[in-house]
Amino acid sequence: MSGSASPSPTASREVHCAEALAWLRERGCIEGACAVTSLPDVSELNLALEAWRAWFLGAVRAVIDAVPPDRAAIFFQSDIRHGGRWVDKGALVVRAAEDAGAGVLFHKIVSRRPPGLVTTGRPGFTHLIAVSRELRCAGPLAIPDIIVDPGRQPWVRAMGVKAAAHAVRFARDQAAARVILDPFCGVGTVLAVANRLGLPAIGVERSAKRSERARELMVGLDEL
Repeated sequence: MSGSASPSPTASREVHCAEALAWLRERGCIEGACAVTSLPDVSELNLALEAWRAWFLGAVRAVIDAVPPDRAAIFFQSDIRHGGRWVDKGALVVRAAEDAGAGVLFHKIVSRRPPGLVTTGRPGFTHLIAVSRELRCAGPLAIPDIIVDPGRQPWVRAMGVKAAAHAVRFARDQAAARVILDPFCGVGTVLAVANRLGLPAIGVERSAKRSERARELMVGLDEL
């Protein structure tokens, strides 16, 4: 099942209701694409921790394979606590990227809670990591090392609108993206931000309900 929407007059949007990894295998590398995405954690999949870890590493590789070698894949990942121990999802992204022959372009931190608070159960920060096989970044990037305000979250598991805008602007301005891919798009935050910033977007979401929301979600310029 697939559909499209055009929430701005200059940018198109495709949303496919499908299982992401199967869709990526079928679609193959997408010309001119950069990926901006957040992979599901173990609580969202019916897998044991070690099986999820293997799935996660393979999924990172699949996302990297979906973009050309001279483009970037950007991951927004929060650590998880499982059985009294923390799983560093940022480290898993870097490990999978290195195994795929990609290097880290940047590693930023997005605050989920105001700095200085003590949090339990869920971390107060999220990793924002960009990787590429061939792309190199010359000089400093116009992205703060710590993004204090992630912006509005259209869904509880979504990246904030402002955090997504940092990633999309990097993809557009530094990685020459002509389209933004989010194969785990949820309700479409990344897609809506990409459209608002003038880029076509392609999303994949296995939930029919979230797919419908992802086709229609809008964000305002004042939110970016």
